[in-house]
Amino acid sequence: MNLLTPLAALLGIEVEAITDRAKKLVIVYAVIGLFLLIGCGFLVAAGFFALTTQVGPIYAALILGGGFLVLALAVFLGAQIGEGNRKRRATERRRSSETSAFVTTAALTALPVLMRSPAVRTLGLPAVALVAFLLARKADDKED
Repeated sequence: MNLLTPLAALLGIEVEAITDRAKKLVIVYAVIGLFLLIGCGFLVAAGFFALTTQVGPIYAALILGGGFLVLALAVFLGAQIGEGNRKRRATERRRSSETSAFVTTAALTALPVLMRSPAVRTLGLPAVALVAFLLARKADDKED
């Protein structure tokens, strides 16, 4: 960190101003979160009181408790599904990267042997360039 401060000063970045602003923002967002939590508590209490006039206090507590448990379960299942999707995408990216590295290594290993043949140099190099172009174009289309 001792090296970063002079470097930041050299680049015109005031580290103290950035850290002061970050501390102030953390305090502001913490206060906002506290007031949001208090507001949600009052809304739940108001909902409970409104529900007690309709079904009674015991059933109102059971309904609200069950509702919040169902919401917690829904959030948990959503998080699990998202984590599974993230792991699947990471596995696919790793597998694709490993396959690409294997093919590249095999091609580079075979290249000196193939380049000795005049027919491969005449016909193979343009074919390889065309295939590489088509693969690059396919990869660009997949990213969009």
